[in-house]
Amino acid sequence: MSLDQTAAGLTATPIDGPQPILSAQGLQKRYGKVVALDNADFELMPGEILAVIGDNGAGKSTLIKALCGAVIPDAGVIKLDGSPVQFKSPMEARLAGIETVYQNLALSPALSIADNLFLGREMRKSGPLGNIFRLLDRSTMNRLAREKLSELGLMTIQNINQSVETLSGGQRQGVAVARAAAFGSRVVIMDEPTAALGVKESRRVLELMLDVKRRGLPIVLISHNMPHVFEVADRIHIHRLGKRIAVINPKDYSMSDAVAIMTGAMQPPS
Repeated sequence: MSLDQTAAGLTATPIDGPQPILSAQGLQKRYGKVVALDNADFELMPGEILAVIGDNGAGKSTLIKALCGAVIPDAGVIKLDGSPVQFKSPMEARLAGIETVYQNLALSPALSIADNLFLGREMRKSGPLGNIFRLLDRSTMNRLAREKLSELGLMTIQNINQSVETLSGGQRQGVAVARAAAFGSRVVIMDEPTAALGVKESRRVLELMLDVKRRGLPIVLISHNMPHVFEVADRIHIHRLGKRIAVINPKDYSMSDAVAIMTGAMQPPS
């Protein structure tokens, strides 16, 4: 603060409370005449599960893709830990600690569990074997893969070298979550994680999400399943017509209220 400001009686106001670990202000994205994001805002607080809901075509998928580097917004600012970032690809977001579990899981069915966990991040042997001959350190990757799966309670997977195509839907989802939890140092984004799962497998995925949260990683959950959203979310971001229209506490609103706000049948809270 300058001396002139002090003389004018201006004082700095400290910002109380925790600051968002991932935020966005005024995001815009157009595809021709179609407006996907219209000055959209977003805030993810540390250690929370933030659910993002919205009708089809509301722009929530574009918002999430912008946050994880899959889409480059036309305008707006994205901040990670308070610092502006500009992700030009999902790989840049991953290097910054943002991991995404996509709806299609982005797993290679023919590869083993360990290979999928380290896909694109393979570890090489030390010395000439790795530097010159580029041999992979499979024993270390297998050990770390087993540790990560054990941390998340996925002990039903007996063989870390079995191919992903031999796993059930819930186990595949568990592998995708384990990969995100293993390498996501700051944020985990989950896109419709229970959409194609049965009741039992969906329950396990929800438990995995709570386990990841207990480990200190904040989660962004995109889902159409309202019971699941209201069960695990700390806050609910409601997206409509390309922008955030409300953020509600699931303890203060019902599922019917959330749907009504989402569809425009109910006025969003101020």
